[in-house]
Amino acid sequence: MKCTINRRAQFSASHRYWLPEFSESENQTRFGACTRFPGHGHNYVLFVSMLGDLDEYGMVLNLSDVKHVIKREITSQLDFSYLNNVWQEFEQTLPTTENIARVIWQRLAPHLPLVRIQLFEHPELWADYYGDDMEAYLTVSTHFSAAHRLARPDLTFEENSEIYGKCARPNGHGHNYHLEVTIKGTIDPRTGMIADLVDFQTAIDTHVVEPFDHTFLNKDITYFANVVPTAENIAIHIRDLLQSPIQQIGAQLYKVKLIESPNNSCEVYCAEPQESQRSLHNQAPALVQV
Repeated sequence: MKCTINRRAQFSASHRYWLPEFSESENQTRFGACTRFPGHGHNYVLFVSMLGDLDEYGMVLNLSDVKHVIKREITSQLDFSYLNNVWQEFEQTLPTTENIARVIWQRLAPHLPLVRIQLFEHPELWADYYGDDMEAYLTVSTHFSAAHRLARPDLTFEENSEIYGKCARPNGHGHNYHLEVTIKGTIDPRTGMIADLVDFQTAIDTHVVEPFDHTFLNKDITYFANVVPTAENIAIHIRDLLQSPIQQIGAQLYKVKLIESPNNSCEVYCAEPQESQRSLHNQAPALVQV
């Protein structure tokens, strides 16, 4: 029986985005505040996912052994370090979130049966890496507040209430929506980036957060005049709004996750079905965190 186990680790480190072949103004244009000397720091959180068969003791791997491998190969070297100087891989390619995840995979792969490296730079920015050369995934999370009413205009109030329950009440209700947008792309061998992070965040803010925030979706967003703004339909619309802007920054929109409340969320993918299934397979088996 195959099972995926996850091991969490963390380290605190600083880094700086600066390329010597660029002028000061070019670096500032491309990397913004991240160019400031001597750098800035993060409390990184790392999840190492491993796949294997259960042994006679009911384990994929001895988690004590896993802990020591991660400490020896990764956290003991990165904790309280200046990332640009700590590993030679970061001399050629900047230590962005996605590139750190890639290099961690390379250093752990000889020792552990990896299926995913997930690295959180902070709670609103993280990268996923699956061992596919320079391909990686980057996620930005954000939020907006909006009201909606779930009701089809061709149905009576009683019929809508039968389908949507309290959500069909005439004056609507509101949510603090939490939005996660994941892009897929190739890590640039020099900048370490899938896409410019500022451009990524700007695309989300411009096309989703600003238009949606503090609105009554049924009345203020034209699309929902005739489409019931369920979480599923909102996520699909956000996906459609973002596909072109994300392409324009040089990446591919991969997934939109909309969390309506702590109890309700949905995800829509932009990849081919078989690719989405592969990703879900990597993430979904029985998970053990210690």
